[in-house]
Amino acid sequence: MAEQSKSLVNTVELGRAIRRKREELGLSLRDVADETSVSASTLSRIENGTGKPDADNIARLTGWLNVPMERVMGNRQSADGAESASAAVHYFPQEATPDIVEAHLRADRNLTPETAKALSELFRVAYTQFSAPGSENRGRKRK
Repeated sequence: MAEQSKSLVNTVELGRAIRRKREELGLSLRDVADETSVSASTLSRIENGTGKPDADNIARLTGWLNVPMERVMGNRQSADGAESASAAVHYFPQEATPDIVEAHLRADRNLTPETAKALSELFRVAYTQFSAPGSENRGRKRK
């Protein structure tokens, strides 16, 4: 029966998204705490995968992340702690392309979680490089 008491929130995905955005923006946990009204200690526990945020904090954090709550709902971990690769991937128009690609890579049954993470980071770097202002002509020419 312990399985039924598991959280419905994918804290691994939520924590990963918070850390990524915080680091991309160069923010400290305290900065994010000030912006979201979620304590720095709670944010730290969520980023480390040990925190279980309540509904109010989930709403605040998904708002700050600009992702729909559905993206972090539904625990995608198996009993041994490994992420499940069989979760459905949903599109949310306001999400950035790298976030959507990362969700697809993690859902790919042919990839280990480590490989999916590595490919996601490679895509994120390439996307940032080629989508930067002034990069319209870099890497591709069409006529």
